[in-house]
Amino acid sequence: MTTASIDRRRSGPPRTPDPGLNAGRTTGRAPGEGRMAALLLSPTLLVLALVIAYPLISAIHQSLYRAESGLDADGFVTEGEAFVGLANYLDLFAGESGQRFLNAFGNTTFFTVTTVLLETVLGLALALAMNRAFKGRSFLRASILVPWAVPTAVSGLLWRWIFQSDGIANTLLGSEILWTAEGTASKLAVIIAEVWKTAPFIGLLVLAGMQIIPEEVYEAAKIDGAGWWRQLGSITLPLVKPTLLVAVLFRMLDALRMFDLPFVLIGPGKESVETLSMLAWDESNQLRYGSASAFAVVLFLYVAAVAIVFVKVLGADVTGARQLGARRRERKVHRIQKAEATR
Repeated sequence: MTTASIDRRRSGPPRTPDPGLNAGRTTGRAPGEGRMAALLLSPTLLVLALVIAYPLISAIHQSLYRAESGLDADGFVTEGEAFVGLANYLDLFAGESGQRFLNAFGNTTFFTVTTVLLETVLGLALALAMNRAFKGRSFLRASILVPWAVPTAVSGLLWRWIFQSDGIANTLLGSEILWTAEGTASKLAVIIAEVWKTAPFIGLLVLAGMQIIPEEVYEAAKIDGAGWWRQLGSITLPLVKPTLLVAVLFRMLDALRMFDLPFVLIGPGKESVETLSMLAWDESNQLRYGSASAFAVVLFLYVAAVAIVFVKVLGADVTGARQLGARRRERKVHRIQKAEATR
């Protein structure tokens, strides 16, 4: 008996590769499935290209031109758009246009940070109140939806009536504050109206996250002697963190584009509440489309940068890709363990 036959007998018959081990490596697509998916997605991609890609490209193109007038060779006045390159963007940091831009940029950032922070705290408190079992909970949930259901323009008119010089706010405070004029009072009026309207949005999303937390987790915590604050910090907040991050991200992106509420409540041309969206509207209203497009492009880049940083740094799972990837890894590990057990 040769050495090769002895080694073959010890090792046993050759094992065939288990198809389950390579199931996670193959795509598992049927022939033509990719073309069918592309065909089904083509209407959606076409709509996105028309409503997002084309306006964005047009704005970038328009921001490179500026309306100018002059005299031709015969002495007649001519008007048209001239290519100025990045001059519209350079003007954002110099002269009167630069001062307005920096002021609008500061107002936009201030309103975003302040309102989102207050809305997060208030929305979390509303979610905790709505999640508790008590008599009249359905009425509370329905009433909280009212501010969110009111259109923003109507909400601005409502609060403008409240903040009039002889309105309810001054009557309750016993003062004569000019809420809708220039100054700090106008900023405070915008913050109050914005928080009143959009805090229920965060509250409802956080409430949806609380509803999926098993009640057994809280019962086990109570048995271990954990109080309400310990349950809030160790169970509720960690488990609703993904939902809360997504809600805060959506509110930040919406607040960065704030236009209608300060426009209706305070009015256009007010330096204390002018945002980037209002500044772009004012420039386009003055037929300065090049600078208006530059303001719009800068605002777009600002919103995109905030979204990317928020997703990458804080880990907001907007698309659910992390949960899907975790489930795929769990299925793959399960297949491998099952294959090894059947050997």
